[in-house]
Amino acid sequence: MAKIVRALNQSKGTVLCERLEAATGMAEQSRGLLGRDGLAAGSGMLFDSSVPFMWMHMFFMRFPIDIVFLDKAGRVVRINHNLKPWRVSSMVVGARKALELEAGAAARSQTAIGDLISLEEV
Repeated sequence: MAKIVRALNQSKGTVLCERLEAATGMAEQSRGLLGRDGLAAGSGMLFDSSVPFMWMHMFFMRFPIDIVFLDKAGRVVRINHNLKPWRVSSMVVGARKALELEAGAAARSQTAIGDLISLEEV
């Protein structure tokens, strides 16, 4: 069973994502959200990297998403809002985590660059 975490925006006092499925292994990270028709409200996927450089692709995806990139300390370093299928995200130097969320989740939680995001197990 996949590890589930909640993403809280400590800077704004809002919930960024209620249920993030952690993509822990190489197979899970490679597959990501592929094959799904959408994301349920309040859900998403967490990607963790040991290298301080990250980008995501939307090849073969069926729906748009928000991607929130975090640095090692959990600060938001970049947000790609409403990234559509067959696109590539920004390349983010310094990112250690990426949160793939339903489109509009970042705006609803008022998440902005520089905000501190904490992750807690559900």
